[in-house]
Amino acid sequence: MNPEGSHMRCLTLNNGVSIPQIGLGVWPLTDEQAYTAVSHALITGYRHIDTARIYNNEAGVGRAVRDAGVRRQDIFLTTKLWNADQGHEAALRAFDSSLQRLGTDYVDLYLIHWPVPEQDLYIESYKTLERIHADGGARAIGVSNFTAATLDRLLAKTDIVPALNQIELHPYFPQDRMREVCTERAITTGAWSPLAQGGALLTEQTLARIAETHGKTPAQVVIRWHLQLGNVVIPRSITPTRIEENFRVFDFDLSPEELSDITALDNGGRIGPDPDTVSYQG
Repeated sequence: MNPEGSHMRCLTLNNGVSIPQIGLGVWPLTDEQAYTAVSHALITGYRHIDTARIYNNEAGVGRAVRDAGVRRQDIFLTTKLWNADQGHEAALRAFDSSLQRLGTDYVDLYLIHWPVPEQDLYIESYKTLERIHADGGARAIGVSNFTAATLDRLLAKTDIVPALNQIELHPYFPQDRMREVCTERAITTGAWSPLAQGGALLTEQTLARIAETHGKTPAQVVIRWHLQLGNVVIPRSITPTRIEENFRVFDFDLSPEELSDITALDNGGRIGPDPDTVSYQG
């Protein structure tokens, strides 16, 4: 199955590695749900899967990847280091455990999930990621939920510029300045909760009008907005028809005016925690 309008496009990370611009997110799915969703996504044409240790579904993701009949080298697999696993030795153990659960000997991208400033281990942890990268365990390394301040401190104390910074980003919270910060530092921006978890966003009249113009759904319009901004986007769904719908976004273009109208929906509506104050260790 490869629905019309689903011709995958890729971006090139700062180390030359190619990343599919749209992927499937699997938070907060169970192992079995992740297996089902990833299996259908790979049939549909997705080649980028984003998980994390804290999602507790790496095993299901890995099983779906192995069962898919797609070469491992053709699938871009991302996972993340959790807060409680930061620090050199703990990060090494956590990475090895993620590989074991995923059933693979490498990942394509390994991210620090949160900086957790009060813990102040993200520099040490990232240096461990640099070692993992040098040893071939991760084709690229990066961060998630880093702000300009934590990102610049990291850059000043480490050797490898993160390939990607995955942050909360959607029309209610478009993060214009943070995207500029990443671009200025040759870091690709990844968007989590790209649809603001559905709900109110997808009922906006602006999106309904633009969707009608293009014969698309509001969700497809939002995903297209992300793609044209240059974001890597990882919408999450377990519903087969929605997984397919989210992928049929490569056969239309939004005008500059439409892009601006969508960005103007910005209301500062952050869904997740503030990266400067997040402190949970679970």
